Amino acid sequence: MPYDNDERDRHTFQLAEQGVGVTAAPSGGDLPESGSAARNRGTRRELDDERFSWKDTLIWCGIPILIVILVRVFLIGTYVIPSRSMESTIEPGDRVVTLKIAPKAFGLKRGDVVVFHDPANWLSNEQSTSPLPGDYLIKRVIGLPGDTVACEGAGQPIKVNGVAVTETAYLKNGVQPSAFPFSVTVTEGHVFVMGDNRANSADSRYHQDDGDHGLVPISDVVGVGLCRYWPLNRLGSLDGHHEVFAGVPDAPTGA
Repeated sequence: MPYDNDERDRHTFQLAEQGVGVTAAPSGGDLPESGSAARNRGTRRELDDERFSWKDTLIWCGIPILIVILVRVFLIGTYVIPSRSMESTIEPGDRVVTLKIAPKAFGLKRGDVVVFHDPANWLSNEQSTSPLPGDYLIKRVIGLPGDTVACEGAGQPIKVNGVAVTETAYLKNGVQPSAFPFSVTVTEGHVFVMGDNRANSADSRYHQDDGDHGLVPISDVVGVGLCRYWPLNRLGSLDGHHEVFAGVPDAPTGA
């Protein structure tokens, strides 16, 4: 006799219950890990951590150190001042910072305090305990290419292109602009420099019989003074006092 529908469904259900249950095979990620595999993976993690640590050191320490070295070599110069030629702006023993790129990138201005290579054995006449390392001197720019810098002698002011300048902002107290007369026209590619302590500075005035007539080749200027950084009680900027030369006209064309 044929099954009715309810009876057929009950029979099918009973057969299904009697079948073998299939358990899903564990995936690769669920397989139990042997002790040696775990140790190897731990060792690899330690090595990865060590490599990451060295990378961190290079990034956070090496790069800043490299930047400091590059800045020091190409951008900033530091010097210890041995002589009295720039008193009272700079005293013997002061340490100063200069900007190396200024002469080429920004040009020079009257009043800038500059460090330059000894152009013609000037150091032999500098009264100092020891010269700046590397045959350097430090002075103030008074005349640019084409300027005529002159003085009529003791008690008279310095004149640049015929205009008298008042230098009290930086001259050492009690010191005259020049104890003797002179007149120099600055040639192309040179500057005329003087110390702030004119009574103790063998500057451009004293070397008019050398190869450059007492002038300093701009190519020999290695930096423009920024500040004094030591001793701390003399910490301060090296002011160019450009306002002193505000009334000076440009040099005549073709001078």
